[in-house]
Amino acid sequence: MIQPGETAPRSFGGSGQISGSFTESSAKNLAIAMQFGSLPVRLEPLTTQTVSPTLGHSALVAGLGAGLAGLLIVLLYTIIYYRALGLVIVLGLAVSAAALFAIISALGKTALAPSFDLAGVTGLIVSIGITVDSFIVYFERLKDETRAGRTMRSSVDRGFKSAWRTVLAADLVSLLAAGLLYLIAVGAVRGFAFFLGLSTLLDIIVTWYFTRPLVTLLGRRSSESSSNFSMAAGIGAEVKHV
Repeated sequence: MIQPGETAPRSFGGSGQISGSFTESSAKNLAIAMQFGSLPVRLEPLTTQTVSPTLGHSALVAGLGAGLAGLLIVLLYTIIYYRALGLVIVLGLAVSAAALFAIISALGKTALAPSFDLAGVTGLIVSIGITVDSFIVYFERLKDETRAGRTMRSSVDRGFKSAWRTVLAADLVSLLAAGLLYLIAVGAVRGFAFFLGLSTLLDIIVTWYFTRPLVTLLGRRSSESSSNFSMAAGIGAEVKHV
């Protein structure tokens, strides 16, 4: 752009001169602008799309509603199917959600603050599936151990050892994928990768430090209980005393 105070001839006969009160930097910028402006390229609009704030908010609310509805259905099913172990899933997800909220709140005051948009909600919904899957892997290994004739107490330890390798391998793959996606992606996709990666990392921590000791405690009590809502009833095991 030629500013007021700068004069240029109306036409150039192969060469010309623009005079004005230029600095070295402004002269270089003008030369670059004129050089690129002379390229035989013309921009043509192909599509135009406008997303209003109301529509974006509606999509976010709809995503949250769908995620909560799916979560309630999954939790209800796990409680019916696994009995007392279903409550372990509920408590485990509550601990993960509390830790996630604390971390996001702490990052909200820094430059690393994530944007809670539709992509982030999608990442959270996917991470819920990953977390519930970790519980199910462990509980199904418990079933295998009790069906092999072992007591409840020994099944808890042996089942966790075999399930932990599977859970850790799956979470590390998800964590690696989320990390790579966060590094190479831009915009909303980074929000998806951030929430997915953080939730997967929390799943590893919760599985080791929360799920394991809680199931161990339930296993000790279930070895002395014949309730229909006990842990033994949830995995279809017979009550056996050590």
